Amino acid sequence: MTTTKVKAVLFDRDGILVEDVPDNADPDRVRPVAGAIEALGLLRLHGVRTGVLTHQPGIARGMLTDADVRHVNHRVDELFGPFDVWGVCPHGPEDGCHCRPPEPGLLLWAAGRICTAPDDCVVVGRTGAHVEAARRAGAHGILVPTDGTRPEETAGAEQVAPDALTAVRALLTGPPQGQVLVDERPIEAAYDTGEGPG
Repeated sequence: MTTTKVKAVLFDRDGILVEDVPDNADPDRVRPVAGAIEALGLLRLHGVRTGVLTHQPGIARGMLTDADVRHVNHRVDELFGPFDVWGVCPHGPEDGCHCRPPEPGLLLWAAGRICTAPDDCVVVGRTGAHVEAARRAGAHGILVPTDGTRPEETAGAEQVAPDALTAVRALLTGPPQGQVLVDERPIEAAYDTGEGPG
């Protein structure tokens, strides 16, 4: 079995792990995305630490409270099993914070909390800003496009996967080599390192 060099994977919450419900304050509306629970199980089986980075500008706009977000995040923990780290950005786009993508502050904070160097971390996110935050932090980014992802973000990303499970399987079989688009190739072929069997 190939051992991954990735030590931690940090996921965007909405649209990647759970269905995107804008400004969700209701834990009962939390629904896992297909394959996401399996993806987390695979990472834990291989000893890879896991975290969630979520950006909740509804707090800044007064549409959510900190407690609302904590309750929803607790429900995510119940469904997926506890994560090693949670990072929440409560700011709006106009606040100029250092934790909202493409700024890398939240990612760097999360990596520090789990004592992992950024270059040993992978961020799985749904926007170009998530991927850019990973790049600025010295981490690796994989884009998982959702309905809200702009085509130019997908075109500009170095690595693209159709879902979190595909991204995780790729990380566990070898390092990303070039852009992976939604297609029917086995994931091993999509992430072929050119080194042959071994």
